[in-house]
Amino acid sequence: MNETEYWGFIHAERARLADLLATLEPEQWARATLCADWPVEQVVAHLAAAANTGRWAWIRSIIRAGFDPAKHNARLLERHLGATPEETLARFRDSITKTVAPTKDFQAFLGEVIVHGQDIARPLGLDLNPDDTATIEVARYFAAKDFAVNSRTLVKELRLSAVDADFESGSGPEVTGRLLDLVMAMAGRPEVLTDLTGSGVSELRRRMS
Repeated sequence: MNETEYWGFIHAERARLADLLATLEPEQWARATLCADWPVEQVVAHLAAAANTGRWAWIRSIIRAGFDPAKHNARLLERHLGATPEETLARFRDSITKTVAPTKDFQAFLGEVIVHGQDIARPLGLDLNPDDTATIEVARYFAAKDFAVNSRTLVKELRLSAVDADFESGSGPEVTGRLLDLVMAMAGRPEVLTDLTGSGVSELRRRMS
């Protein structure tokens, strides 16, 4: 897949999430997500920040944060947080078609949108179904490389197998489930482990804890 195709998928997943966000009630924007301590609105602001931060802006920010990723992310997030949820959503919508990224790891940035979309949707009991091809690309990348999340390390010496897609990776105790749940597991979300089966699930749970 080339750069243009990856950006097409990234833009499509941003738009898919924006459409879901437009249906939220005001109180839902303050609800907890699967992403650490960030409520819905802050996750959306983080995604807007990611869509507007190129290489040199990223480097300047991480240096000013003393190479502390949490402080770096928090500073960028605050810059793109609106005064209201409506304003935050508008800023995210304005970012949908941006082609800005700090590196050429397009699968990682595609994964960021897909994972954070699930971080928002699942606790709210909402369905958000990313494109199958995009999700397979992210799964393969996560299984092969640590970038932004330590996905490869997390599933090292485990065999991942999707029941709904042509995806298998690794060897060892098996972890089986839906492709999207495997992606979320590789992103370090323990909440999805109850939807996975196989002798490797207990080891994956141990590693996450």
